[in-house]
Amino acid sequence: MNLSEKIPQFVSSLQQSLIDDTFVTLSLGNYKGAEEHLEKVYIKRALIKKEVKLSFTYRYKTRDIVKNFSQDEGIALAQTLLSEGFRAATLFTTVFDMVFENLHDKKITIRKNPPTKTATPSLEHDKNKQRLIAAKNKTYLTELGITDKEGNVFKSAQDKYRQINHYIEILSSLIKDIPAEQLKKVTDMGSGKGYLTFALYDYLTNVLHLQPEVIGVEFRPDLVALCNKIARDSKFDKLHFAEGTIEQYNSSDTNILIALHACDTATDDAIYKGITANADLIVVAPCCHKQIRREIEQHKVHNDVDFLTRHGIFMERQAEMVTDGIRAMILEYFGYKTKVFEFISDAHTPKNVMIVGIKNKQQSPRNEAILQKIKNAKAYFGIGYHHLEKMMGI
Repeated sequence: MNLSEKIPQFVSSLQQSLIDDTFVTLSLGNYKGAEEHLEKVYIKRALIKKEVKLSFTYRYKTRDIVKNFSQDEGIALAQTLLSEGFRAATLFTTVFDMVFENLHDKKITIRKNPPTKTATPSLEHDKNKQRLIAAKNKTYLTELGITDKEGNVFKSAQDKYRQINHYIEILSSLIKDIPAEQLKKVTDMGSGKGYLTFALYDYLTNVLHLQPEVIGVEFRPDLVALCNKIARDSKFDKLHFAEGTIEQYNSSDTNILIALHACDTATDDAIYKGITANADLIVVAPCCHKQIRREIEQHKVHNDVDFLTRHGIFMERQAEMVTDGIRAMILEYFGYKTKVFEFISDAHTPKNVMIVGIKNKQQSPRNEAILQKIKNAKAYFGIGYHHLEKMMGI
């Protein structure tokens, strides 16, 4: 039986396991395809906005990218991935494990083994989920209009409460690699009304029992005054809010720098502040990407994707990907391991790309190969300069 017959056989077992509710997870490996630095793909089920999706984690050499698909889309994509570079796959179910191998001598095998997993992962509804930030006895949640005085989450604030906890879940997995004794200062750039800043301080001090200084930077004085009042009312002694812009703020000695929804080049300003502070962790969720779009539109380079960029909506999406892709490479150039994934926000901004830079003490900064990739990307898309690149002087 050849490849074109074996892959549908394997994918059919995947599809049946989803129908029978015996599916646990699927892993793809031994990648020999054209996509640079891609190593593995892990697939699991996830409950997102009350709909079961297939969540794909693309594992690259220096970052992970997570994408979510409907079950039909996910099954089709798994078949495509097996056809276009992955030579090994293991399907884990509660009934059996199935191993697919496309060997070097073009021999293709599929074999069943006894199951190594005895139960499917929980897809419990959000409301039954154990939250890292509990709603009870939280002065700041009450004053911010998330809960009543008894700690019940208002119906109109359910999305915001879920967003807060999702955000803390993401950060909790990143913070754990920073030694507790080194975590002294956290800066949240563009903190707004402080929902996430308060929750992070709460988590660091009351869950992890750390004592860092946490500073929210916000240019609107009324919000700064409001948040400082709530911090005092909550007895959050080491949480402060400062009036100012990302560009003007002195971020020296910052261990963790965060900037969510900073518009256009303000995200670059925040990354610059994090890199120059030698921060252990930089977390940004960019908003709008005007600078690179203007560069692409101005130079109108002819390349293999210009059939897309003549359409405004595609130009906008490409500008987003190119902007954030170069941001990730610049972080890597300065010695950060990067992750790029989708951050589910709230009802008003349903999804954002989140870029995470983790200081890699084993990696030497200023790798010339990365710098050349940045130059090649700029030339390909007709980019004269990237704002972050210009600020960093590379």
